[in-house]
Amino acid sequence: MSEAYIYDAVRSPRGKGRKDGSLHEVTSVSLSAQILNAIKDRNNLDTTSIEDVIWGNVTQVGEQGGCLARSAVLASDFDEQVPGLAINRFCASGMEAVNLAANQIKGGAGQAYVAGGVEMMGRVPMGSDGAAIAVDPSLAMKTYFVPQGISADIIATEYGFSRDDADALAVQSQNRADVAWKDHRFDKSIVTIKDQNGLKILDHDEYMRPGTDMQTLGALNPAFQAMGEVMPGFDKVALLKYPHLEKIKHIHHAGNSSGIVDGSAAVLIGSKEFGEAHGLKPRARIRATAKIGTDPTIMLTGPVPVTEKILRDHGMAISDIDLFEVNEAFASVVLRFMQAFDVDQSKVNVNGGAIAMGHPLGATGAIIIGTLLDEMERSDKEIGLATLCIASGMGAATIIERV
Repeated sequence: MSEAYIYDAVRSPRGKGRKDGSLHEVTSVSLSAQILNAIKDRNNLDTTSIEDVIWGNVTQVGEQGGCLARSAVLASDFDEQVPGLAINRFCASGMEAVNLAANQIKGGAGQAYVAGGVEMMGRVPMGSDGAAIAVDPSLAMKTYFVPQGISADIIATEYGFSRDDADALAVQSQNRADVAWKDHRFDKSIVTIKDQNGLKILDHDEYMRPGTDMQTLGALNPAFQAMGEVMPGFDKVALLKYPHLEKIKHIHHAGNSSGIVDGSAAVLIGSKEFGEAHGLKPRARIRATAKIGTDPTIMLTGPVPVTEKILRDHGMAISDIDLFEVNEAFASVVLRFMQAFDVDQSKVNVNGGAIAMGHPLGATGAIIIGTLLDEMERSDKEIGLATLCIASGMGAATIIERV
């Protein structure tokens, strides 16, 4: 079996996912094409050597529909013989694109892939695709469906996390992201986004709120309490499934949950032979990948069982991992991960996460793999694990090892 190596990883800055966001006038296809061109130009790629572009995006309607991956290839400077595959594993779509590409290479189906994803949340609103699990009553009732914010609050209630716990993690994320940007830790991966005239639109993550403190966050009202307790009363649905909880504690709000942003990212993955043929030096080996299904109501606990699975399947222990990227969908997700594995915060999301910089759904999985690799190189670490929780109850993980 061949090995799969990461040769490069790039991402756009994350723009606020609303009409006044810097990337709002950029289409999903255009942003994807700029990221594809960046990875081509940085590596002087003959794109006819690329077997496929695998591109994750979650809300696959409107401009993000119709096999966005192929549209992005045609909009870019890639050769037209490069096909495109659009995939959706909700928040792990970008990671699943990378994992799928790596496993294709390991299985002998091609020598090189570009994998990643995009989400323009300000242009294509989350939920506008009408997911069956949320809108089909027969499925929603069977699965005890509740929105993700309620699920995050269920995790906090079940595992004993307080509002202060969640807010402290959010403050830490903001502080770490601020330090990382000031220390130029993202420079290696960031692609400045330009308009059609070549003028700079955005070169930094604009969602960040440096200076956020516990007092600032303490003034925010819980975001999901009304939908839980009043209309449509999702707390009652949750308590039907988890009667031992008695009452859901609502601790999450905009300040300790991931930001709605626009963004894109790509990873160049290839075999050893590909690198040798094109004069490229591998940065890391994709050592292991995993995915798993979990309880669809609490929904966001996937990083724990998928990490257990990936370690078990590959004969590893949590102590083998030097650094972790755990997507900050909500504060309780990361708190639960650290609690489950007794992992020190100094090893988790050391440059901040989605609470500070935002979570462009289809791109985040590829973003955190690139962020993890950059930090492993900066801090001279050998093995890293990236993982995400996933809507409707799933988890995904990737382990990379520097070479």
